[in-house]
Amino acid sequence: MPYLLVMFKKLLRGIFIFFLLIIILPVAADAQKQTSNDSRHIIFIEDAWNEALRQAAAQNKYIFVDAYASWCGPCKMLKLTTFKNSKAAEFYNKNFINVAIDMEKGQGPALATQWRMQAYPTLIIFNPKGEPVLGTVGYIKAADLIRFGEAALKK
Repeated sequence: MPYLLVMFKKLLRGIFIFFLLIIILPVAADAQKQTSNDSRHIIFIEDAWNEALRQAAAQNKYIFVDAYASWCGPCKMLKLTTFKNSKAAEFYNKNFINVAIDMEKGQGPALATQWRMQAYPTLIIFNPKGEPVLGTVGYIKAADLIRFGEAALKK
């Protein structure tokens, strides 16, 4: 009897490991795929204005802010299209510290008041000291976003 119990436990352990591998391997493969595609979209720090300021000062880079609201349709379109454009991603990932801030959560409401937000999405570029340089409101296409960034860097 003890022999059968030991064999049964080994069989259950084997089945458990098999199912665990079936679950973990696809997740790990997806994570690796997502990491390799990171250069194909603008990489944002999420809801961390102070961290963006710190990184901008350390790297002497301008800050690109995507000020959005979760309910905003044009904000979602930016994330689905413009921010996934490879040329825009290459330009912004190289030249800016990118931060996306939900203006209705955490630090967002205070920043919305400070920056006098009137509509979403609002895109703002700040110099490395955190001073606003250029802003625009509403959805824009990738080519326009690149021109927007180039204009800010010239100021």
